[in-house]
Amino acid sequence: MPHPRRLAGLASAALVGALALGHAPTAAVADAGTDTAVQPLGRTTLGGADPSVIRVGGLYVSAKSVDGGVAVRTAATLEGIATAPKRQVWRDTGNLGEVWAPEIVHHDGRYHIYFAAGRSAAHRMYHISSATADSGYSAATKVALPGDKWAIDGVPFTHNGQRWFVWSGWAGDTNVEQNLYIARMTSPTATTGGRHIISQPRESWERVVGNPYINEAPQPVRDPNGQLHIVYSANGSWSSRYCLADLRLRAGGDPTYVWDWYKSNGCLFGSHPDNMMSGWHATLHVDGPGHNSFVLERGDIATSPPSGNRFPTMYHAVAKGTPYSWSNRYWYTGTAVWWGNTTYRRANVPGATTDVGYSLKFFE
Repeated sequence: MPHPRRLAGLASAALVGALALGHAPTAAVADAGTDTAVQPLGRTTLGGADPSVIRVGGLYVSAKSVDGGVAVRTAATLEGIATAPKRQVWRDTGNLGEVWAPEIVHHDGRYHIYFAAGRSAAHRMYHISSATADSGYSAATKVALPGDKWAIDGVPFTHNGQRWFVWSGWAGDTNVEQNLYIARMTSPTATTGGRHIISQPRESWERVVGNPYINEAPQPVRDPNGQLHIVYSANGSWSSRYCLADLRLRAGGDPTYVWDWYKSNGCLFGSHPDNMMSGWHATLHVDGPGHNSFVLERGDIATSPPSGNRFPTMYHAVAKGTPYSWSNRYWYTGTAVWWGNTTYRRANVPGATTDVGYSLKFFE
């Protein structure tokens, strides 16, 4: 956020087979390929941040913040998104301010794009929709979130028959830290009940870079057991410490109850070994990977595994050997793999202190 792959070097068919089962020697992928001067695997020609890509039938559709508004690209392949013509589908003619991180989904027969717009403390979530991917979008409507506080990176999803909205926001009206919140939705632009906090940047590995401390870019996905995960970005996006981490809702848990969520014990995808969860390895070719998009059919988590253990993702990052800055970020294609029997631990909090289930590994 502005506040500011392909499986890499898999050396043998045996390792590919192990990955398909969600098991692999933990050192094998990290040791495969060490020439960081090589052009980063999966790097597209599309500069910028905050990728959002879905698949609708045989078409890949992306949304991106450009030219004071939102542009959509469509292509027959994921890699083709980068060179596809951009079609401006909305412009900020109302002087809302900076336009950040559009998220696109296809729900109830329409394309819906959610984005943050505003200046400073005025950032709020907005929504546009259309029956077609790259034209005919409605005027922007503000999403009515509980408390009407600063909000960015919002995305809707359906879990257990209920439509939800998850986003990054402030507790009050000042920029102390960015938390993750969830609320029930009653329509594409309305919620009901309160906003419920599900994550705060309170772990040491997500407080390496602060002022403010960051939890942002939540991305829902469902694992092979049907459990809900929210993958998110931690640490400031202005630093190579930016990384992906995971929240896993316990089996049968209540999404609105913070203690039913278990957090990974470190970054799952990052470029600094000391920030990584034990058994997870730092990137070889990129710095500061973050704000990912799971490339799911219609952006619907019901189409994520159990139908498959591996699935494509896109994320933004800076190539190793390049000065880390927002202007040097590019979109990258990658692969997410479900990793079974993973324990997340916490201390001095209500309820059970450990939860075992699926986690994720990400490959350049």
